Amino acid sequence: MEGWARMSPAEKMKRALELSETVRSAAKAGLRQQYPNASEQEIFLRLADLVLGPELARKVYGELPED
Repeated sequence: MEGWARMSPAEKMKRALELSETVRSAAKAGLRQQYPNASEQEIFLRLADLVLGPELARKVYGELPED
């Protein structure tokens, strides 16, 4: 925690963005494992469903493919 307190706001933002990308990558890897035949577009849509929630993801991107 001491290290975090000494970081500048820019460093904290950089770390937060790095962590966010790590989580997003892990989620995509999990989706690829769950849907091994899915296209990149389908993985994108499924990730949007997780991040935005089903209702907003469908409003923005349309329906997900059937399982």
